[in-house]
Amino acid sequence: MKNLKLAIIYYSSTGTNYQLAKEAETAAKDVGVEKIRFRRVEETVPEKVIKENEEWYNHYKETKEITTATVDDLDWADAIIFSFPTRYGDAPSQVKSLIDATGGLWQNGKLVNKVVSGMTSAANPHGGQEGTLLSLYKTMMHWGAIIAAPGYADPVIFETGGNPYGFSIVGGSNLNGKQRQAISFQVKRTLEIADKINK
Repeated sequence: MKNLKLAIIYYSSTGTNYQLAKEAETAAKDVGVEKIRFRRVEETVPEKVIKENEEWYNHYKETKEITTATVDDLDWADAIIFSFPTRYGDAPSQVKSLIDATGGLWQNGKLVNKVVSGMTSAANPHGGQEGTLLSLYKTMMHWGAIIAAPGYADPVIFETGGNPYGFSIVGGSNLNGKQRQAISFQVKRTLEIADKINK
């Protein structure tokens, strides 16, 4: 695992997916991954709109200095963990902008065999969480990437809501021990698959 290159790419308006991404980073470090790029997706909503939501504006200010994700990070990585909230059962426009910029990488086959996994959140358990991850994975199929969904490969998946596509949570919730365990399992599974591909 030591030589694997992991990109953790997240978008978060009020902090939930930032929290999931940080947990994924901890899990990767726990299994010995040293080459990690922790990146936030660039915010495209005008600041005056963000200011209308105090929680959003506070989180925006607190995380503004985190390096923004570029297609370079996707090219560099062996494995990619995405974490972003659902927007009507799909990815937010900010994330779509990043993905839409990968045409050059895709044309040159540079996204083939990237090992990818996704996490998400919504305002309620049935607010599009599964649809959002399936939408991400549909794009990953176009890349020729290897999708590393957790499935039901560990009992903790059942204990934390039973989403086989990737970890998901109700936005605004704090992670409990079992949920941290589920994220850790998903990250380790992603890295194990990437390690096999690299060998």
